[in-house]
Amino acid sequence: MNNHKKKRDISFIHKIINKDLKKKYEKNIHTRFPPDPNGYLHLGHAKSLYINFEIAKHYQGKCNLRFDDTNPNKKNSKYIKSIKQDILWLGYKWNKHVKYASMYFKKIYKYAVELIKKNLAYVDKLKKTDIRTFRGTLNKPGINSPYRNQTIEENMTLFENMKYGNIQEGMACLRAKIDMKSPIIIMRDPVLYRIKFNEHHKTNHQWCIYPTYDFAHCISDAIEGITHSLCTLEFQDNRVLYKWILDNLNILKQPQQYEYSRLNIEHMILSKRKLGLLIKKKIINNWDDPRMPTISGLRRRGYTANSILNFCKNLGITKQDNLIEMSSLESCIRKELDSTSYRTMGILDPITISITNINEEYEESIQILNHPKNHSMGFRKIIFNNMIYIDRSDFQENPKKNYYRLKIGGTVKLKYSYTITANSIEKDCDNNITKIFCTCNFQKNHNKDHGIIHWISKKQAKKCELRIYSYIFNDKNPNIKKNFLSNINNESKIIYNGFINKEIQKSSPVNTYQLERIGYFKIDNQISTNKNIILHQIVSLKENKKNK
Repeated sequence: MNNHKKKRDISFIHKIINKDLKKKYEKNIHTRFPPDPNGYLHLGHAKSLYINFEIAKHYQGKCNLRFDDTNPNKKNSKYIKSIKQDILWLGYKWNKHVKYASMYFKKIYKYAVELIKKNLAYVDKLKKTDIRTFRGTLNKPGINSPYRNQTIEENMTLFENMKYGNIQEGMACLRAKIDMKSPIIIMRDPVLYRIKFNEHHKTNHQWCIYPTYDFAHCISDAIEGITHSLCTLEFQDNRVLYKWILDNLNILKQPQQYEYSRLNIEHMILSKRKLGLLIKKKIINNWDDPRMPTISGLRRRGYTANSILNFCKNLGITKQDNLIEMSSLESCIRKELDSTSYRTMGILDPITISITNINEEYEESIQILNHPKNHSMGFRKIIFNNMIYIDRSDFQENPKKNYYRLKIGGTVKLKYSYTITANSIEKDCDNNITKIFCTCNFQKNHNKDHGIIHWISKKQAKKCELRIYSYIFNDKNPNIKKNFLSNINNESKIIYNGFINKEIQKSSPVNTYQLERIGYFKIDNQISTNKNIILHQIVSLKENKKNK
């Protein structure tokens, strides 16, 4: 029995499906996720995945994975593999076998012939630029192609010549014969087939003509028995063409298309083409760069599947376009990591503290919890002795008023340990502070006038590379920029050569940590070695915005 009535606050799509079920238009709900294998999945795809798979799950239906491989490209196989991995990592399983638009090329071709024979399609020999010019604008109607009134026989001959490779690429295409004066530009004789001599990852060189997305998509939906074809709002006008194609073909059971808002997030671009350009221009290393809004990039950075799905859940399903705050995504992963991450201390930019009233042989072991609220996560031991590291940002030679961290004559508390007072400093020839000389007060009680700072004993310190990330784009909405590449944040990745506890190894069973007072980090096992641990900052901490 369906449980769709249990939830009161439901989306407009749920309401549509509920009505269809009530009126018995549909018995079994069937959705699909149809990515173009021309890049890696990003957060926009995660939202689409979530909607299609969760709706199918909610109604005990099915969701197909179908690759829109209507554009032959040798890289398709690489992207298909990554897309399948991302979907499985997110916890979804598609219905039966993976589907491909190319599985239906023979049927789609026959449907194209059907339109020609009904005098609803013709072979146009205009050049691409002329087709674009003849199409008109929003304020100017289109002009009929001089090839529009060819006979059915002429069009059939030309289409066969296209199929058998007798016409050069770009010299002809098949267009629907609809209305060149339509107020909806996509209905002004859209292209249905074009010539491409590229090798296809599935069909090799069997075809040299390929259907466009608009022609193949609706037919593929119908063949697979999709009941609700869900897509983003930019395909709203395409729905008219979607219905026109199905209405004019011998297809009895028609899917229905519905649109929801596209995902837009502050400081991000969610376009495979534009993200690919970042890689091509060598602004970003690869699709799985931790700064990328791709599923693989987020996974490598340390985001979990659960945090991404919770983010998608919180978005809901609406028709209203909004620019979502980055904090909405960050809060999902921060909430999860707060309860699951082991605590430890790390130093981004180290400076040496020499405690002068402790001799070299002195060593104190301090036992602390791995998680302050979860004793089942166990304990760890840290060493306190006369040589430790603190972060350079926790000391100022000439501090401003109300500075609560370490300064000459000032006292701070070392977290979990004693208070220390700074007495003097040592500098190198470039006037950089290299060492701070302090005395230990052997007091563990915290005076509220003293700041608390993190530290690592030099004996326990292990060199590491800590990578801190920020937005790729400076502007909140880089999508509206004429040249989005001019808006790059050159400090989107800052590398610190710092220290972590030497017990943290590449092979550690735990690879996600909260570095206290800094943020949440994940070890990158792809590129780390035991001699050089590389950690990505997943997200910062909420607090610690004040100098306290």
